[in-house]
Amino acid sequence: MLKLTTRRTVDPEGRMSLMEHLRELRNRLIKAILALVVGGVIGWLFFDPIWDFLKQPYTRIPPEHCIDHKCDLVVHGIFDGFFIHLKVALIAGAVISSPVWLYQIWAFVAPGLYRRERRWTYTFMAAAIPLFLVGAVLAYVTMDKGLKLFVGLAPGDTIVLVGIQDYLGYAQAMLLIFGLTFELPLFVVILNMAGVLSFRTLIRTQRVTIFAIFVFAAVATPSADPFTMLALAVPTVVLYEVAVLLAFFNDRRRAAAPDPYEGLSDDEASPLDLEPLDAEPEGRGRRG
Repeated sequence: MLKLTTRRTVDPEGRMSLMEHLRELRNRLIKAILALVVGGVIGWLFFDPIWDFLKQPYTRIPPEHCIDHKCDLVVHGIFDGFFIHLKVALIAGAVISSPVWLYQIWAFVAPGLYRRERRWTYTFMAAAIPLFLVGAVLAYVTMDKGLKLFVGLAPGDTIVLVGIQDYLGYAQAMLLIFGLTFELPLFVVILNMAGVLSFRTLIRTQRVTIFAIFVFAAVATPSADPFTMLALAVPTVVLYEVAVLLAFFNDRRRAAAPDPYEGLSDDEASPLDLEPLDAEPEGRGRRG
């Protein structure tokens, strides 16, 4: 009698089929969305303190443009109260769940790396989360600068009424854009360690990359004012230069490492990787 088994056969080359790619993507998306939902529920339950925190940059705009010198946001519609709670919950959920969805991004890419490269997971997570949070904090600190600039352009005898939906959209875009942009240098380091980007390539394209960072900052920032643009572009350039420096040391270390194939003749067998393929997680492998 034949024994039936549901165990998936591991490709000797460690590759994944298209369907396995899609299943992997689906599973990662589900986990990231579930984490976002959990974070959103927490944000909904703690709406009041989170809202008090988010609206602080708006309260620092010039009071002469506010009613009775008190800057309050305006609710325009009946259903705005619900959507306010929902947006605040999503903003809080995105920040709270950032360790989970950042890990899911990395976990989806990791099967395409070699075994030693997948060991960088802890390093990636240790750097990705602080970088995202630092970017979000910088966005929060600089939000009032753009608001003051544009509100201050209003004529002195006018009152500026800002809708709460507009303000939350602005705050949400600022937090996410700054947080995600600060991840760019980390991906540069990862690609260099994986052998995709060399230090020479980074140096050769350095001017173009820096120019592209400033263009992106000018286009991506919601207010598009010079101060906010520089607040995003300058730290990103500094972090990128740090990534280039790390790439230099990594390539230098790699060049100084002994070549396992040096001294072998054409007829001599090269060293074998004795690590078994079964060490791969079941159903997972290197992407082709």
